[in-house]
Amino acid sequence: MTKQVILTGIRANNDLHIGNYFGGMLPLIDMAKKHSSNYRIHMFIPDLHSFTTPIDHSLLFESILNNARVYAAAGLPLHDDAIALYRQSHISAHSELTWILDCFTGMGEMGRMTQYKDKSAKLGDDQITVGLFNYPVLMAADILLYDANYIPVGDDQTQHIEFTRDIATRFNNRFGEVFVIPEPASKQHEFFGKDQGLRIKDLADPLKKMSKSDETGKGVLFLTDSPDLARKKIMSATTDDRASVQYDRENQPGITNLIDILALLRGTDPQAVANEYSGMSRYGDFKTIVADEVAHFLAQFQERLANIDDAELFAKLESSEKAMNDIANETLLRAQKAIGLRQ
Repeated sequence: MTKQVILTGIRANNDLHIGNYFGGMLPLIDMAKKHSSNYRIHMFIPDLHSFTTPIDHSLLFESILNNARVYAAAGLPLHDDAIALYRQSHISAHSELTWILDCFTGMGEMGRMTQYKDKSAKLGDDQITVGLFNYPVLMAADILLYDANYIPVGDDQTQHIEFTRDIATRFNNRFGEVFVIPEPASKQHEFFGKDQGLRIKDLADPLKKMSKSDETGKGVLFLTDSPDLARKKIMSATTDDRASVQYDRENQPGITNLIDILALLRGTDPQAVANEYSGMSRYGDFKTIVADEVAHFLAQFQERLANIDDAELFAKLESSEKAMNDIANETLLRAQKAIGLRQ
């Protein structure tokens, strides 16, 4: 019996921060290790998604490779043949199927996408591209090409999973059983668990989430930050005037964020950390504890990253991309035959 497919990816451009690492990448790698015996795991680098909003294209190629290196440094087992690691742009069927699906997608469907409305609201009219508008169609192609059943996504991407199911159902109803329809969002959450983990906040403004697209970077702990720079960011973190270390997200968001960060680094419950330092009145002392552990984590991680064997990594990418091209091209051919492009 053919194994079912779990598919996931993390956008390649922009430096990843510790929230991405602990909240996104590590859980995905743990998931891959857990399920690789019973499922085929597709870990892809969605590099075609990387420029739906403006970026520095001179940095893109290296960012893509660094994304793969970070996967390896975070513990992705490159030797496991059940886990594929590949670059989206190296499988041309992604782009070809997107065009086919575009022609069966309504303008109204795309216009209702929350991600599009949120992102376009932050851009000038000359920066809102067709790519930003229809990237859920590319995401659908990413999924449908590999008969993917499960796709771990956050709440902000649930709408895109439902669109993928809609476009696949619409296509199948018209042309026959071409695509495997992924499980609905409710089943996705049941399979992976709904808990999204801790959401690390910006150090400078703890009322907003830490974001890798932050232009200043002052409140973001990037994986590429030097340990000394990370220390400075922690020591400059916004707190309050209560002079008491307490886990109180509403009244002490800055201190609560630092407790969350320390809990992630230690792999423990935030309340346990809060209890350990409860009543500490000198915020500088608590910040020093957090800064030391962040600096230690970054030093160790960056050492692992520097020691990644690029030859082994490229061999993994190339073998995965060869296998993924074979699978994706079979699906693309089914779709082409269905609509009359091939016989």
